Amino acid sequence: MSDRLAALHSSVERLRDIVEDLDPQQLELPAYPVEWSIADVLSHIGSGAIILRRRFDDINNGRETDPDFNQSVWDEWSAKSPAALAADALVADAELLHGLEALDDSSRRQFRFSIGPMNLDFTGFVGLRLNEHALHTWDVEVALDPTAILPADAAGAVVDNLEMITRFAGKPSGEVRTVSVHTVDPERDFTVSLTSDAVALAPGDPTDSPDLEIPAEAFVRLVCGRLDPAHTPLIPGAGALDELRPVFPGF
Repeated sequence: MSDRLAALHSSVERLRDIVEDLDPQQLELPAYPVEWSIADVLSHIGSGAIILRRRFDDINNGRETDPDFNQSVWDEWSAKSPAALAADALVADAELLHGLEALDDSSRRQFRFSIGPMNLDFTGFVGLRLNEHALHTWDVEVALDPTAILPADAAGAVVDNLEMITRFAGKPSGEVRTVSVHTVDPERDFTVSLTSDAVALAPGDPTDSPDLEIPAEAFVRLVCGRLDPAHTPLIPGAGALDELRPVFPGF
């Protein structure tokens, strides 16, 4: 099993452990961001699983996906109660994972998935689901435990996918600057390039003195708009966070 698929498996189990015993009142607690309830986040996870599973099955069977399918899923899930959203999300989430894990090696090598400008292989497709799943699982968990952080396996997989995420998550702030970042657990080096009209993330030089030294899980949350002061660990170079938070407002 690949690192990304193993991390997704763990994230699916983590979400189930968090959600399966929640009562209806807890499901309506504000998640992260507070505009969404826990049930809203689970609706997003569950409906997304249904849609991705349909695309996954259609690709593997050489079919075109009905262009109206996504809207039909969203309409169905919008009508569910919070309790049904939670129960159905866990089922759909597990079924997508099972489909991914069951695909044989030959089919994995042939698999290709296109979304917008991106053309992904099987590993990239799993990574796309993991990126979203790990962050939205945190969105639920942090509503119940303000000290929650991303699990190490998920953070270690997603941190290597941040360049792609930055392409749509980064918003120019007007600053023109380069910020060097060193992460730990795992160790990585990045350069965040800010220009008047773009934000770019690229591998950094490990011999540079970093402007920001930060746990990998916290850097993932920063890029994904989930590192507000109330959920930030004590780290050196925290002044750089004030420059980077507006650049990564979240999604």
